[in-house]
Amino acid sequence: MNRFENWFCGSSFWRIVTERRLLPWLISGYSLGDHVLEIGAGPGATTRELQRRSPRVTSLEYDHAYAAKLRARQTGPIAHVLQADAAALPFPDKTFSSVVAILVLHHLLSPEQQDHAFAEFHRVLRPAGVMLAFEIQEGRLQRFVHKQSTFIPVDPAGAFVRLNRAGFAKVSVDFRNGGFRVSALRAREATSPAVPQLSALTAKV
Repeated sequence: MNRFENWFCGSSFWRIVTERRLLPWLISGYSLGDHVLEIGAGPGATTRELQRRSPRVTSLEYDHAYAAKLRARQTGPIAHVLQADAAALPFPDKTFSSVVAILVLHHLLSPEQQDHAFAEFHRVLRPAGVMLAFEIQEGRLQRFVHKQSTFIPVDPAGAFVRLNRAGFAKVSVDFRNGGFRVSALRAREATSPAVPQLSALTAKV
Protein backbone atom coordinates (compact mmCIF):
# COMPACT_ATOMS: atom_id res chain seq x y z
CA MET A 1 0.00 0.00 0.00
CA ASN A 2 1.09 3.60 -0.52
CA ARG A 3 1.60 6.22 2.19
CA PHE A 4 -1.96 7.56 1.97
CA GLU A 5 -3.51 4.09 2.26
CA ASN A 6 -1.37 3.27 5.28
CA TRP A 7 -2.44 6.51 6.96
CA PHE A 8 -6.12 6.13 6.09
CA CYS A 9 -6.42 2.48 7.16
CA GLY A 10 -4.89 3.37 10.51
CA SER A 11 -7.03 6.45 11.09
CA SER A 12 -9.73 6.74 13.73
CA PHE A 13 -12.15 7.82 10.97
CA TRP A 14 -11.76 4.53 9.09
CA ARG A 15 -12.03 2.53 12.29
CA ILE A 16 -15.31 4.23 13.22
CA VAL A 17 -16.76 3.84 9.72
CA THR A 18 -15.78 0.18 9.66
CA GLU A 19 -17.14 -0.58 13.11
CA ARG A 20 -20.42 1.33 12.86
CA ARG A 21 -21.39 1.05 9.20
CA LEU A 22 -19.30 -1.16 6.97
CA LEU A 23 -18.95 -4.33 9.03
CA PRO A 24 -22.58 -4.43 10.22
CA TRP A 25 -23.73 -4.12 6.60
CA LEU A 26 -21.18 -6.64 5.34
CA ILE A 27 -22.24 -9.40 7.71
CA SER A 28 -25.97 -8.63 7.75
CA GLY A 29 -28.03 -11.72 6.97
CA TYR A 30 -25.18 -14.13 7.71
CA SER A 31 -23.80 -15.97 10.73
CA LEU A 32 -20.06 -15.75 11.27
CA GLY A 33 -20.03 -18.93 13.34
CA ASP A 34 -17.50 -19.92 15.97
CA HIS A 35 -14.20 -19.35 14.12
CA VAL A 36 -13.67 -16.40 11.75
CA LEU A 37 -10.71 -16.00 9.42
CA GLU A 38 -10.00 -12.29 8.89
CA ILE A 39 -8.02 -11.69 5.69
CA GLY A 40 -5.86 -8.57 5.45
CA ALA A 41 -6.25 -7.35 9.02
CA GLY A 42 -3.92 -4.37 8.51
CA PRO A 43 -3.85 -2.14 11.61
CA GLY A 44 -6.88 -3.95 13.03
CA ALA A 45 -9.84 -1.69 12.18
CA THR A 46 -12.12 -4.74 11.95
CA THR A 47 -10.42 -7.19 14.27
CA ARG A 48 -11.89 -6.05 17.56
CA GLU A 49 -15.43 -5.95 16.16
CA LEU A 50 -15.09 -9.46 14.75
CA GLN A 51 -13.93 -10.65 18.17
CA ARG A 52 -17.11 -9.24 19.67
CA ARG A 53 -19.18 -11.26 17.21
CA SER A 54 -17.44 -14.64 17.28
CA PRO A 55 -15.88 -16.84 19.97
CA ARG A 56 -12.64 -17.12 17.99
CA VAL A 57 -10.93 -14.96 15.34
CA THR A 58 -7.77 -15.72 13.38
CA SER A 59 -6.39 -12.59 11.69
CA LEU A 60 -4.08 -12.89 8.71
CA GLU A 61 -1.91 -10.05 7.41
CA TYR A 62 0.64 -10.13 4.57
CA ASP A 63 2.73 -7.19 5.82
CA HIS A 64 5.11 -8.33 8.54
CA ALA A 65 5.14 -4.99 10.40
CA TYR A 66 1.35 -4.76 10.53
CA ALA A 67 1.08 -8.38 11.69
CA ALA A 68 3.64 -7.85 14.45
CA LYS A 69 1.96 -4.68 15.74
CA LEU A 70 -1.49 -6.25 15.72
CA ARG A 71 -0.19 -9.39 17.42
CA ALA A 72 1.34 -7.29 20.18
CA ARG A 73 -2.05 -5.73 20.93
CA GLN A 74 -3.99 -9.01 21.08
CA THR A 75 -4.64 -10.83 24.33
CA GLY A 76 -6.75 -13.81 25.32
CA PRO A 77 -7.47 -17.19 23.71
CA ILE A 78 -9.94 -15.94 21.07
CA ALA A 79 -7.39 -13.92 19.09
CA HIS A 80 -4.58 -15.21 16.88
CA VAL A 81 -2.58 -13.11 14.39
CA LEU A 82 -0.13 -14.39 11.80
CA GLN A 83 1.72 -13.15 8.73
CA ALA A 84 0.80 -15.09 5.58
CA ASP A 85 -0.38 -14.87 1.98
CA ALA A 86 -4.12 -14.91 1.20
CA ALA A 87 -3.41 -16.97 -1.93
CA ALA A 88 -1.57 -19.68 0.02
CA LEU A 89 -3.26 -20.07 3.39
CA PRO A 90 -1.34 -22.06 6.04
CA PHE A 91 -4.41 -23.82 7.44
CA PRO A 92 -5.91 -27.31 7.13
CA ASP A 93 -9.03 -27.88 5.06
CA LYS A 94 -12.40 -27.01 6.63
CA THR A 95 -10.95 -25.01 9.54
CA PHE A 96 -13.17 -21.91 9.60
CA SER A 97 -16.86 -21.13 9.86
CA SER A 98 -16.46 -17.87 7.88
CA VAL A 99 -13.93 -15.80 5.94
CA VAL A 100 -14.04 -11.98 5.98
CA ALA A 101 -11.95 -9.85 3.59
CA ILE A 102 -12.36 -6.05 3.54
CA LEU A 103 -10.57 -4.13 0.77
CA VAL A 104 -8.08 -6.94 0.28
CA LEU A 105 -8.66 -8.57 -3.10
CA HIS A 106 -7.70 -5.55 -5.21
CA HIS A 107 -4.27 -5.56 -3.53
CA LEU A 108 -3.43 -9.01 -4.87
CA LEU A 109 -1.00 -8.83 -7.77
CA SER A 110 -3.11 -10.37 -10.54
CA PRO A 111 -6.55 -11.86 -11.31
CA GLU A 112 -4.87 -15.27 -11.19
CA GLN A 113 -3.69 -14.62 -7.65
CA GLN A 114 -7.21 -13.53 -6.72
CA ASP A 115 -8.53 -16.82 -8.10
CA HIS A 116 -5.98 -18.70 -5.99
CA ALA A 117 -7.27 -16.79 -2.98
CA PHE A 118 -10.89 -17.70 -3.81
CA ALA A 119 -9.89 -21.37 -4.03
CA GLU A 120 -8.05 -21.11 -0.72
CA PHE A 121 -11.03 -19.44 0.97
CA HIS A 122 -13.22 -22.29 -0.21
CA ARG A 123 -10.71 -24.93 0.92
CA VAL A 124 -10.42 -23.66 4.51
CA LEU A 125 -14.15 -23.08 4.97
CA ARG A 126 -16.31 -25.72 6.57
CA PRO A 127 -19.39 -26.96 4.67
CA ALA A 128 -22.05 -24.20 4.74
CA GLY A 129 -19.41 -21.64 5.73
CA VAL A 130 -19.66 -18.14 4.28
CA MET A 131 -17.14 -15.89 2.54
CA LEU A 132 -17.80 -12.14 2.80
CA ALA A 133 -15.72 -9.57 0.94
CA PHE A 134 -16.02 -5.81 0.50
CA GLU A 135 -14.43 -4.25 -2.59
CA ILE A 136 -14.34 -1.03 -4.62
CA GLN A 137 -14.90 -0.69 -8.34
CA GLU A 138 -12.72 0.65 -11.12
CA GLY A 139 -12.70 4.45 -11.34
CA ARG A 140 -10.48 7.51 -11.69
CA LEU A 141 -10.65 8.39 -8.02
CA GLN A 142 -9.77 4.84 -7.02
CA ARG A 143 -6.83 4.86 -9.44
CA PHE A 144 -5.62 8.15 -7.99
CA VAL A 145 -5.87 6.93 -4.41
CA HIS A 146 -3.89 3.80 -5.34
CA LYS A 147 -1.09 5.65 -7.15
CA GLN A 148 2.17 3.76 -6.61
CA SER A 149 0.17 0.92 -5.08
CA THR A 150 -1.34 -2.30 -6.36
CA PHE A 151 -4.89 -1.89 -7.66
CA ILE A 152 -6.42 -4.87 -9.50
CA PRO A 153 -10.18 -4.25 -9.14
CA VAL A 154 -12.55 -7.20 -9.05
CA ASP A 155 -15.31 -6.97 -11.67
CA PRO A 156 -18.60 -7.47 -9.78
CA ALA A 157 -20.28 -9.27 -12.69
CA GLY A 158 -17.33 -11.61 -13.09
CA ALA A 159 -17.44 -12.65 -9.44
CA PHE A 160 -20.20 -15.18 -10.14
CA VAL A 161 -18.19 -17.24 -12.61
CA ARG A 162 -14.97 -16.98 -10.64
CA LEU A 163 -16.45 -18.02 -7.31
CA ASN A 164 -18.49 -20.82 -8.83
CA ARG A 165 -15.29 -22.06 -10.46
CA ALA A 166 -13.66 -22.08 -7.03
CA GLY A 167 -16.50 -24.27 -5.74
CA PHE A 168 -18.75 -21.73 -4.07
CA ALA A 169 -22.55 -21.70 -4.26
CA LYS A 170 -25.19 -19.00 -3.72
CA VAL A 171 -22.95 -16.18 -4.86
CA SER A 172 -24.42 -12.72 -4.37
CA VAL A 173 -23.22 -9.18 -5.10
CA ASP A 174 -24.77 -6.18 -3.36
CA PHE A 175 -23.91 -2.52 -3.95
CA ARG A 176 -23.87 0.51 -1.69
CA ASN A 177 -22.21 3.91 -1.83
CA GLY A 178 -18.47 3.39 -1.92
CA GLY A 179 -18.29 -0.24 -2.96
CA PHE A 180 -19.91 -3.65 -3.10
CA ARG A 181 -20.26 -6.83 -1.07
CA VAL A 182 -19.53 -10.28 -2.44
CA SER A 183 -20.97 -13.17 -0.45
CA ALA A 184 -20.76 -16.88 -1.19
CA LEU A 185 -21.32 -20.17 0.61
CA ARG A 186 -19.39 -23.37 0.61
CA ALA A 187 -21.96 -26.01 -0.25
CA ARG A 188 -22.81 -28.63 2.35
CA GLU A 189 -21.99 -31.29 -0.22
CA ALA A 190 -19.95 -31.22 -3.41
CA THR A 191 -22.06 -30.03 -6.34
CA SER A 192 -21.49 -29.04 -9.93
CA PRO A 193 -20.76 -25.31 -10.39
CA ALA A 194 -23.96 -23.35 -10.85
CA VAL A 195 -24.63 -21.19 -13.90
CA PRO A 196 -24.11 -17.58 -12.78
CA GLN A 197 -27.18 -15.40 -12.75
CA LEU A 198 -26.37 -11.75 -13.38
CA SER A 199 -29.85 -10.82 -12.27
CA ALA A 200 -28.72 -11.66 -8.75
CA LEU A 201 -26.93 -8.32 -8.55
CA THR A 202 -28.94 -6.00 -6.33
CA ALA A 203 -28.36 -2.30 -5.81
CA LYS A 204 -28.28 -0.82 -2.33
CA VAL A 205 -27.66 2.88 -1.86
